[in-house]
Amino acid sequence: MTDVTSSKSARRPHHWRHDLIELAALFTAVVVADTIAKTIAKGPEGPYLLVFSAIALVATVAFHTWWARRHSHAGHAPPTGDPGGRGVAVVPAARPEPAAEEESADGESGRVTGTALWRMRTTVADTPGSLAALCTVLARLDVDILTLQTHPLADGTVDEFLLRAPADLSARALAHEVAAAGGRDTWTERADAHDLVDTPTRVLGLATRTALDAAELPLALRQLLGRCTLHSVPAVSLTGRPTGEQAPVEGVLEETVMRLRDPHGGTLVVERPHLPFTPTEFARARALVELDARLGPRLPRGRDVLTLPEGNEITVRRADQRDLAAARAMHDRCSARTLGLRYHGPVGDADRYLDHLLSPRFGRTLAVRTASGRLVALGHLLWDGDETEVALMVEDDWQRRGIGSELLGRLVAMAEEAGCDSVYAVTQSSNTGMVAAMRALNLPLDYQIEEGTLVITARLAPARRPGARTRHGGTRPAER
Repeated sequence: MTDVTSSKSARRPHHWRHDLIELAALFTAVVVADTIAKTIAKGPEGPYLLVFSAIALVATVAFHTWWARRHSHAGHAPPTGDPGGRGVAVVPAARPEPAAEEESADGESGRVTGTALWRMRTTVADTPGSLAALCTVLARLDVDILTLQTHPLADGTVDEFLLRAPADLSARALAHEVAAAGGRDTWTERADAHDLVDTPTRVLGLATRTALDAAELPLALRQLLGRCTLHSVPAVSLTGRPTGEQAPVEGVLEETVMRLRDPHGGTLVVERPHLPFTPTEFARARALVELDARLGPRLPRGRDVLTLPEGNEITVRRADQRDLAAARAMHDRCSARTLGLRYHGPVGDADRYLDHLLSPRFGRTLAVRTASGRLVALGHLLWDGDETEVALMVEDDWQRRGIGSELLGRLVAMAEEAGCDSVYAVTQSSNTGMVAAMRALNLPLDYQIEEGTLVITARLAPARRPGARTRHGGTRPAER
């Protein structure tokens, strides 16, 4: 956009006095030239003097023209002050810089000129200058180091970077250059905006979430350690036999596997086959587990009161193992068909699963109670390795009132909040209520039949973890 002040100042005011002065100067110059010419012409060397005068005049004109062109831009420079005292500065029209022109040309030719975020981890020798050599290579590649963490090892140092690199720089090329600078066991992965949060802030946030809700510990460990698989192995099986899984108090670190003492009994097993754990990561994970152990059982206190179509009020809130007695009483009031549709096995074994299902270590549970305090429905969101399962059970007298759909919608919202890509439900084709509730989610659904059991998977978001498993397991906990 052209500046209005600049265009106005370019038009000089025209006055008749200037014309009169220029005309008078012209007549004076003519009279002086005529007098000099007559005087010189009458002398013996007049012609030679005229020639020399013409040459001098031409030289003067040429010098004046060169000088005017050389300093022509000075008259267009913006003023650095306000000598007139009017408070108005003349701003020239902006001109594109050469770099901007090159970026525009690259865009027209189709070449990628953006940037990409990368997480990179590499091991370097613990010697002076090793990190400097690595940073020099990154600078030569036009790679910006956003954050850097160091993990000391016995035979070197693991450096973890968050990088902003040119979009056309591939992971293979980046790893090749890092190896040439002395890095080994280099690992790279695309990052996103969430990785821009510095590590101390992220760890404090995870500790806060864990302190408020015991069920957050598995999610906090996953977010702390990146792509990993977490299994909670109980100390006692469903049949009451010891499993022999009891990690020492200080935990165990074995390259790509760490074992931590579960405060609720048993062992937390964390696996990350693509990248070994460092002692620093192990210490952070152990600190989160110790925090969970010191705080004891805890749940968010929030609850929602809903009114059913017939006018009855129900309360929906989180539940844990302290609700075990009420859940067993609900089992006693349920029919064999309802228990069979929920647990896909012998009805007599149903009570064995409750302690496992209500544990915050395996997921989150929602309980529905009536105005009198009776527990009439349970909804479970269960962490199954890399996947997430949803399961429902509603007491017979309270079915077909919308309670199941309400619970399922809340469980799916919790899964989305936890960053899950999908949820699946294991049921039977005859369970029309569960099938209808899954369809009512208005999400893309996949159907699979495994050994007479129907598995319905709802995709919540595009897959963000490469190599995610597609195999589904049942609802019943495996005996160990």
